[in-house]
Amino acid sequence: MADVELRSITKNWGDKAAVDAISFKAASGSFVALLGPSGCGKSTTLRLIAGLDSPSAGSILIGGRDVTALPPAERGTAMVFQSYALFPHLSVAENIIFGLKVRKVATAELKERLAKTATLLGLTALLDRKPSQLSGGQQQRVALGRAIIAEAPVCLMDEPLSNLDAQLRVEMRREIRELQQRLGITMLYVTHDQLEAMTMADQVVLMRDGHIEQDAAPDALYESPRTTFAARFIGTPPMNVISLSKLGIEDHVLVPHAPKGQEHERLALGIRPELIRLSTSGIPATVTAVEFLGADSLVEASLSGERVLIRVPGKIRLSRGAAIHLTWDVATTHWFDLASGNRLA
Repeated sequence: MADVELRSITKNWGDKAAVDAISFKAASGSFVALLGPSGCGKSTTLRLIAGLDSPSAGSILIGGRDVTALPPAERGTAMVFQSYALFPHLSVAENIIFGLKVRKVATAELKERLAKTATLLGLTALLDRKPSQLSGGQQQRVALGRAIIAEAPVCLMDEPLSNLDAQLRVEMRREIRELQQRLGITMLYVTHDQLEAMTMADQVVLMRDGHIEQDAAPDALYESPRTTFAARFIGTPPMNVISLSKLGIEDHVLVPHAPKGQEHERLALGIRPELIRLSTSGIPATVTAVEFLGADSLVEASLSGERVLIRVPGKIRLSRGAAIHLTWDVATTHWFDLASGNRLA
């Protein structure tokens, strides 16, 4: 096992920084998700760790060893790509052992490690097939096998499930997490899907525009988002962030609980949809849509022109344009500065 540490890593493409002086540490044996929207720098960060790109500034340490200037083969990492990158003319077995053959690993050891890897991933019966004869999930397992058989202490994964259907993604999420824990490897996993990050990772590094927005455990990221971006990016559906001045009721019970010394027009409050209740009194709003999700319903409402989402148990019958009132426990309210987007104590 080995930890991975980035110290003030910057990568410039011309005069634009794809990642800008980012620093974080992935503990040995942990599962760390690099999460964020397209173009935030997460895949670039992974490629820098792998040695596929070189940083413009900063240093990368793996297992306490500075690998910034080392080629990929000397870093102790294995990588799984989004496209799987399987050789179509080679069998499953040949795809899995390809890297070891290039390194001229002895035949006896090749066979032993192949058998072990195939058993681990349930590929034993498929070793003679070509990639074109496999399902998407099976191809993903072959790509995983090629990384696992290398027995590298660090595994890097770049959106490996994005090509799979929804049900298969759920199954593969569970398999990858169990595999990582069983092998005890350090895994860095790039995704734009916050559900993947929240369900799989020990640590989530949320990125935005080449910077780290927040680096925390999934529960801390959900319960204490540092910025309005983090609040809205994490959660399904995301947190409601509403300007206090839009409430239009200065004598409302929320106002005395607002951070002291702050002008009300500079404040925004955040509340999770599942914590809002429909009531006979409270903040007035108008229903704009209702979605039945099975176990619960998602009510979309307009509050002084701002969109608000409310998650309620079971099926609720509300027509578009219906007048409703919203209430919630003030202790569950998050407060943000509108100008900076930062969370307030």
